[in-house]
Amino acid sequence: MSGGLIALIVIFIVNTIIALTYLFVCLFRLPEKAHSTRIKGAIMLLIPIFGPIYIFLSWALFVLFFREPVDLEAVIFSKERVRTFMHAEEDRERNLASIEEAIEITDKGSLRALMMNVVRGDIQNSLSSIALALNSSDTETAHYAASVLQDALNDFRASVEKQKDNIYNCEDPDSRSIYCEMLIDYMNQVLEQGVFTDMEQRTYVRELDGIGDFFYETDREHMTSAQFEAITLRLLEIGDYDGCKKWCDRAEYHFPNTLATYTCQLKLYFNSGQKNRFFDVIEQLKHSQVVIDSETLELIRVFR
Repeated sequence: MSGGLIALIVIFIVNTIIALTYLFVCLFRLPEKAHSTRIKGAIMLLIPIFGPIYIFLSWALFVLFFREPVDLEAVIFSKERVRTFMHAEEDRERNLASIEEAIEITDKGSLRALMMNVVRGDIQNSLSSIALALNSSDTETAHYAASVLQDALNDFRASVEKQKDNIYNCEDPDSRSIYCEMLIDYMNQVLEQGVFTDMEQRTYVRELDGIGDFFYETDREHMTSAQFEAITLRLLEIGDYDGCKKWCDRAEYHFPNTLATYTCQLKLYFNSGQKNRFFDVIEQLKHSQVVIDSETLELIRVFR
C-alpha cells in the first residue's frame, strides 16, 4: 500500500472522528440547534479537511467580531421612550370637511361620493351625521341616507333584543356581567346620537336604565364610572330627573371623587333648576382634588 493512500485513509478517519465528535457534543449541549448541527456535521463528513476548516473559521469569525454582549439598556421596548414624529398629510387634510358642512354642497355628484365614502366605513358613530342628509335637497342622497340609517337602526333593534336574551337567560354570573357591559356600551353609543324618534328614544333609554338596574343589583362591583355617567346622561336627555337622581346618588356612593360624578350632578341640578343644590355641588368640587375640565367650567359660568 502506497504512502499516499495510507495518508488519505488516515485523513478520512481523522475527519470522520472530528465530525462525529462535533455532532455528539453539539447535540448533547445544544439540542435546540439539532437541525443546524446535523447540516454542519454532514458538511464535515462529505468535505474532508475543508469542511471542518470552514466550520471552524466560521465559528472563530463569529466569536471574534460578532459575538458581543447585548446592551439591553440601549434597546427601546417601552412606549414611554419612543417619540414618533408623523408628518401631516397636508393634501389630504385640505380636502377634509365635516359631514354637516358637506351636506350644504350644491354639487350633487360630490355629495353622493361623500355619502358613499362615509357608509363604506364604520357608520356606528356617524348615524347622527347621516341623519342630517335626510334633509338634503338631493333626493337621491336623502333616499340613500334614509336606507342606510334604517338598516343600521334595524340592526340595533335586533342586536338589543338578542343581547337582552343573553343577559336574562344566562346562568353564569361572569358571562352575564360581560353581556351587561357590552349592551350598555353598545346602546349608549347609538342613543347618545339621538337618531330615533322621541317615543322610541324614550323607550330604549328606559330599557338602558332597566339593564343598568339589573347589572347594578347583580354585579355592581364591575360597573364603571363611565357606565354610570352614560345612563345618567341618557335619562337626563329625556327629562327623567328621578331616574337621573337615582344614578347620581349611586355614582356619588361608588365613585365619590370622580369628575363624572360631579358633572352629572351639576347637569341634573342645572336642568331641573335646583340652584341651591347646584352650588352645593360646586363647593364640594372646589374642596376636592378633582381636576375640573373646560366643559364643567363652562357649565358653571352659564348657570351663574
